[in-house]
Amino acid sequence: MNTSNSKKLYIKAKKILIGGVNSPVRSFRDVGGAPLFIEKANQSLIYDVDGNEYIDYVNSWGALILGHTNKQVTNSLQKYILKGTSFGATNELEINLAELIVNAFPSIEMVRFVNSGTEAITSAINLAKEYTKKEKIIKFHGGYHGSIYQFNKEIILLPYNDFNSVEKTFKKFKNKIACVIIEPIAGNMGVIPTHKDFLIKLREITEKMGVILIFDEIISGFRLTYGGFQSIYNIYPDITCLGKIIGGGLPIGAYCGKEEIMKTISPLGSLHQAGTFSGNPLSMISGITTLKQLDKNVYENLDHKSKKLQTELEKSAFNNNIKIIINRYGSMLSIFFTNLDKIENYFDVQKCNGELYSKFFWKMLDQGIYFPPNPFQTFFMSTAHTEKDIKNTISASDIILNNF
Repeated sequence: MNTSNSKKLYIKAKKILIGGVNSPVRSFRDVGGAPLFIEKANQSLIYDVDGNEYIDYVNSWGALILGHTNKQVTNSLQKYILKGTSFGATNELEINLAELIVNAFPSIEMVRFVNSGTEAITSAINLAKEYTKKEKIIKFHGGYHGSIYQFNKEIILLPYNDFNSVEKTFKKFKNKIACVIIEPIAGNMGVIPTHKDFLIKLREITEKMGVILIFDEIISGFRLTYGGFQSIYNIYPDITCLGKIIGGGLPIGAYCGKEEIMKTISPLGSLHQAGTFSGNPLSMISGITTLKQLDKNVYENLDHKSKKLQTELEKSAFNNNIKIIINRYGSMLSIFFTNLDKIENYFDVQKCNGELYSKFFWKMLDQGIYFPPNPFQTFFMSTAHTEKDIKNTISASDIILNNF
C-alpha cells in the first residue's frame, strides 16, 4: 500500500509539531513506522492523503458511535453554523444537552461543560479536593484519566480490581483522601471491566469515609448503554466525568454530579473554574443530535456486531494456532496476544506481546483495516459498520494469521 504522501507530511510535521503530532498515540510510536494522515471519512471508512481506504475501528477513540459524517449530525451542524461558532455567553443548547445527560444518569443532578476529557478530570479532582478539604487522590494502574500530572505528588497508585490494597490505603491515609477516581470499565489499557464486588466495596468504603468517588466514563458514557456503565451495575458515584460521545465528534468534556457537591464550583461556590469555549454551541448541537439517536435497538445492534467480530477473530486465531484473548463489553473490545488465561488488570496487560500486535496491526492496515495503533487500546464499533465490513475484516484476519 502506497503511503508516500503521509510519510512526506510526517517529515514536514515533525519540524513544527511536537513529534509531528498533537496527541502521542497518533505518532504510531507503539507500533513503529510513520503515521497515516487522514484526509476525509464517511460512515465506517476513513481515507488517507494517498487515497487509501480503511475500515475504521478507532472512530475518533470511541467518540463517533454513529460513525463518520452521520447525516443528522452534519445537517444540524451545517444549519447551526450560520448562526455563529462561539459566543462566550450562555446559550439554550447547553441546557438541552445537560437535561439529556441528567435524565440518562440517576447519579447526576448538575452539569458543568468543559472542552475535553482531561479538563473534566482535572476539574473533578480539584472539586473533590475543595469540597473535602483533603489532598490525597487514589487512582489505579492503567487508568489514564487525561494529563493529570500536576497531581503526581498527591496520587496514590493501586492495582485495579484489588480491594485489599484499597482497604490498606484507607487505613494508612485516614482523613487525608479527597477522592478515588476509576474507570468502571477500563478503556485505556484495553477493555477490562471492574469486578462488581470490587466496585460495590469501593462505593461502600468511600461513603463511609467521606471520600468522593469519581467515575471516569469519558469512554464508556453512552457507549454501552444510555446511562453509562454505572447503570449496568447500579453503582453510582458522587461525580461522573463524560466526554467523547456527548459531543458527537466535536471537542467536549463534562463533570457532573450531586447538587450539593457541584455547588462548590463558581459562581455559586469557592472553586473557580472557567472556559471561553465551554458549552460551545456547535459541540452542544452535535451532542444533542447524537444522543437523540441512541436507543435500545442501537445498543443491541452494536453488541450483536461486536460479538460477531470477537467470535470470528477468536476462531481465526484458534484455527491458526495463535494464542489471543479478546476482552469485550458491548461495542468496546481489545485483542491481547498472550498465553495468559485472562486479562484483569494492568499487570496482566504488561505481560502481553506488543510486538505480535504491532505485526498484526501493520498487516491488517495493508489490507485496509484500521485498528488502534497501540497494542493496549480499545477497538470501537459504530452503527455505521456493516456486515460487509465485518466480513472483510475477518477475511483479512484469516489471510494474515494463516501466514503469521
